[in-house]
Amino acid sequence: MASNIPANLTAPIFTFDVQSGGNFEAETRFIVLGHGLPAGTLPEGGIALCNTKHDARLLVGAGSMLESMFLAARRNAPTQEIWIGRVADTGTAEIRTITVGTVPADGGQGVLQIAGETISIEIAAGATANAVASAIAAAINGYYNSLKGYSLPFTATVSTNVVTITARHKGTYAAGIDIYIPVLDAINAFNGVLTFATATPGAGVPSLTNVLAAMNDDPFEIIVSAFGDATSLGLLDTFLNEVSGRWSYAQQIYGHAFYPKTDTSSNLASFALARDTWHLSMIPMLSGGGLATPEYQWVSAFVARIAPWLGGGANGDVSRNQTGLVVQDVLAPRDRNYWMDYATRDAMLKNGVSTWSVNRNGDVTIDKIITHQQTTDGAPDTTFRDIQAVFQVTYALKKFRADLAFEHANKALAQDNPSNLDAVTTPKDIRATLFHTYQSMPGVLKNAIAVLPSIVVTIDQDNPNRVNAQLPMDRVNALDIFAGLATVYSQFTTSAATASL
Repeated sequence: MASNIPANLTAPIFTFDVQSGGNFEAETRFIVLGHGLPAGTLPEGGIALCNTKHDARLLVGAGSMLESMFLAARRNAPTQEIWIGRVADTGTAEIRTITVGTVPADGGQGVLQIAGETISIEIAAGATANAVASAIAAAINGYYNSLKGYSLPFTATVSTNVVTITARHKGTYAAGIDIYIPVLDAINAFNGVLTFATATPGAGVPSLTNVLAAMNDDPFEIIVSAFGDATSLGLLDTFLNEVSGRWSYAQQIYGHAFYPKTDTSSNLASFALARDTWHLSMIPMLSGGGLATPEYQWVSAFVARIAPWLGGGANGDVSRNQTGLVVQDVLAPRDRNYWMDYATRDAMLKNGVSTWSVNRNGDVTIDKIITHQQTTDGAPDTTFRDIQAVFQVTYALKKFRADLAFEHANKALAQDNPSNLDAVTTPKDIRATLFHTYQSMPGVLKNAIAVLPSIVVTIDQDNPNRVNAQLPMDRVNALDIFAGLATVYSQFTTSAATASL
């Protein structure tokens, strides 16, 4: 029955009430939180949709942390909806020096890597140290990777033979930005010529408060933070918690936060174990092995690589094993001793730390992304350990809510409906909707028939306007481990095969 056409009309009319029959479509918004530059149009504490590298440059400035995070995300998720949130920097910008010593008389090619980006200087025969220093400063300031869109995270000045480089943002983050003289097939003219020093260490830890407030009640299912300090993580966990945050009954916006952390494997595990929550995931880097990719770029690339699958509820992508996915625009540690072997990965995963690997081509690949959940009410619990679980539940709850709204919104509630009035719904009707919705998500939830008896819908005894429901959800699991028995024979026979069974 048309809900907008009154039942007591008298004057003749031939009309239709037009309304939607309901068509659920999930969305998975991705937002990166980091520093921008005053040259950009996005104010501190502001958020904005960002589609292209040109947009990123206009919004947050060339060479900014946020520009780099966006570029890494876009390279790994070409069609993902990506937003950026500008976090104000605070404190002191890191300052380093590059001192040019005795230059080879015959000149040559000098190659320097900064944050994984390569600058090359052609040194003329007889060039002075001052000239080389000027060339290095000019190359740093003018650097632009036209294929990928990256600029360098430092600006440079020069005085005689000393290049002074200053981080584009204030804060301690810059201490982890890598500068390296690579080994070339030919001689690198910078070998033994350049001396690096930190003149002023970066200081200051930013606050996420304003940018989280700017997100208001807009949905952002994937939140990537450049900052993994305890204060920032505390804010993110509170922002997302199930008591009063985005996972609470009062908000129902959902979302999950990812952050980077660089340390030894034991320290990473200790850090994760101190955070028993399924609202946070660490994307780690092992310190000491020659890490060219900055933390903020690393975490953005990793999360963007799985983002399309995390939003894939209709086709079951959200439930997939993610092992082996190649992450674009990140570099493996230069020292192979810092590549995660199986024993390291297994131990890290048991202690709340996500893992990665390096394939035969030297590409960094995802091994397994997990949350920090360890217990519930003090008892060991791995229900929300896998990242798939968080996004399976997100998709399922959104679809349940949508279908319930399509079928039961603006209805009266009764225990039964003998006249089959369109304006009335019953607990039995609602239970049927829940079951049919459950069945419609075979790539997310399984065992619908077995779960059916446990789906309970009742009218509340104290409030007749309220329906209470119990809805068990048996999620589809990722195929992470294959454990087979390979039996070797000198001569295979049917009887031997039967015996082995």
